[in-house]
Amino acid sequence: MFSKIDYIMVNVSDMRRSVAFYRDTIGFPLKFESPGWTEFNTGASTLALHLAEVATGGGVQKGPCAGSCSIGFSVTNLEATVADLQKRGARFVIPPTVQEAEGIKLAVCIDPDGLAVSFAEPLKK
Repeated sequence: MFSKIDYIMVNVSDMRRSVAFYRDTIGFPLKFESPGWTEFNTGASTLALHLAEVATGGGVQKGPCAGSCSIGFSVTNLEATVADLQKRGARFVIPPTVQEAEGIKLAVCIDPDGLAVSFAEPLKK
């Protein structure tokens, strides 16, 4: 079903600072940059930065928090993948959802420790 990890997504609190670190300090070539999502070429997979809130420690976090990460897989048929994984017990926290700006349909499940695992199907053009 899967041939490789497509991307690793690092949630960051300051996109400019993180882009400078991964581009200038680490040396990854920049592939795409925006205020909320940036990608670097890292060979067979992509390192993606996602702007996220800083954990406050006091309340319920509404989304990913800075300093955490998740992994993502590209799939050719998201609906079939989600159905298959649900049969095997995967719990999806984001059902298949079109992300027009990113050019994908996305679904996210969580592993037993709460790590987000994303599955994305490119939108047909």
